Amino acid sequence: MPEFLLAGLDPEFVDYEQAWELQREIHGQVASGARPATVVLLEHSPVYTAGKRTEDEEHPTDGTRVIAVDRGGKITWHGPGQLVGYPIMQLPNPIDVVGYVRWLEQVLIDTIADFGVLGERVAGRSGVWVSQGDDFVKVAAIGIRVADATTMHGFALNCNNSLAPYETIIACGIKDAATTTLSELTGTNITTAMATGVVMRHLKEISKVEL
Repeated sequence: MPEFLLAGLDPEFVDYEQAWELQREIHGQVASGARPATVVLLEHSPVYTAGKRTEDEEHPTDGTRVIAVDRGGKITWHGPGQLVGYPIMQLPNPIDVVGYVRWLEQVLIDTIADFGVLGERVAGRSGVWVSQGDDFVKVAAIGIRVADATTMHGFALNCNNSLAPYETIIACGIKDAATTTLSELTGTNITTAMATGVVMRHLKEISKVEL
């Protein structure tokens, strides 16, 4: 079962580069066996980050700074109202990266179900989606890195954040799908603090069975 580190929630937003350095420090400790699996949960100051597959045309159209990071995936936004989780844990051999991503998706599907939202997977697209008629909208994104058989980066669950930052980018490289929040889906203000305990509980429950 992982340990949890609450690094900062509203109003104590965490600078992305500080959190990235914290991840690297914890990653080294977990990979060496000096520290147990650790999940860092936090809320970032506003920032765009670009994974290794990001194309130039997917960057913000207004020239906003983008931090290039070493996770998979493409460009996304982090900021107030979004719960970000960085599970840092050793994966069992043989390493199954896709299986790990599916595990994270299930944690988030179970989490939003507690708020009355039916989350789904969409074939060929990571993250958690919600059906709206013939379309799907994305409520949680996933982007990871595995080094020394140990994970970094993780997930971002939109709770009550503004959706305006997504209008200037092609979020996750997906041109034909919109982004939403738990608050928008439920008509109720769901904060990151409200979602944090639920995410932690489901991480513990699934860990007992699968990790």
